[in-house]
Amino acid sequence: MTVRFTYRQLEYLVAVGDAGTIAQAAGQLNVSSPSISTAINQLEAHFGVQLFVRHHAQGLTLTPGGRRLFSEAKRMLADAAALNDIAEDVAKRPGGPLAVGALSTLAPLLSAKFRKSFEQSFPESRVSLFTGDQTTLFQQLARAEIDVAITYDMEIPQDIHFEGLAALRPCVMLHPDHPLAQGDCVSLHEIATDPLILLDLPLSRDYFLSTFRGLGITPNIADRTNDLSVARSLVANGYGYSLLSIGTEIAYAPDGQPLAILPICEDVGHITLGLATKQITSRSAIVQAFYDHVRTQIDAHGLPATRMFC
Repeated sequence: MTVRFTYRQLEYLVAVGDAGTIAQAAGQLNVSSPSISTAINQLEAHFGVQLFVRHHAQGLTLTPGGRRLFSEAKRMLADAAALNDIAEDVAKRPGGPLAVGALSTLAPLLSAKFRKSFEQSFPESRVSLFTGDQTTLFQQLARAEIDVAITYDMEIPQDIHFEGLAALRPCVMLHPDHPLAQGDCVSLHEIATDPLILLDLPLSRDYFLSTFRGLGITPNIADRTNDLSVARSLVANGYGYSLLSIGTEIAYAPDGQPLAILPICEDVGHITLGLATKQITSRSAIVQAFYDHVRTQIDAHGLPATRMFC
């Protein structure tokens, strides 16, 4: 059955049922008497039920059927008011579920740390973590499967809002015994002929190759992997060097072998790490609280487990 009545009509029905006269109900609601009369007539026509008995100069009384509908309308209005209260609470008070996505290369460094500190600051929050590549994260934002994504300012769609939080310079990951690992930085010109282990993820691959192109260098790509842990292990076992978009204090591969991580000597620019959300007019209270919290954490302590070569 198609619902053809409105919240306002139910409000008028309840007001008249409580007041006993249209004039008094109109005064309480600050509307005209004809507006209420029209609404009551429309409800009666829709339901096919006479709601009131009209008494000349003595107001209105509910019919037996009208009393049943009056009671149900009153309950529905109370439920609607409660729903509105819940919506206001969600919009204004940080709490409840928050789905946070992160690039697969960033998630191990940042996601759990930010989750823990946020949940400690907002005990009523319940954070769920997701990982993926840039395209996947943006699709999840568009489908409202996640609320916010930790990512880079790379190929941001028009329907996604990105707010930068930290500028990051790429760095070089190499074996600790490599001759260039003993300096303060690594020149891409000097290491260009060495075998490169390329992190072969869509945006990472393009970013790193453009870094070489910007310096007029053609790297010697010896191996490719879409898994950062594998790249770390290959480098730590002497198969070549690799580039990272973010420096890390974790100077070991998953197999326990040591690594050296150093900034690039040349000026290669930077990328910006930040938070992305779906482009909307306003954020919920919990999303805004997460933005503010992450910004405060970065400003006060830097990025967790990272070395910011800036």
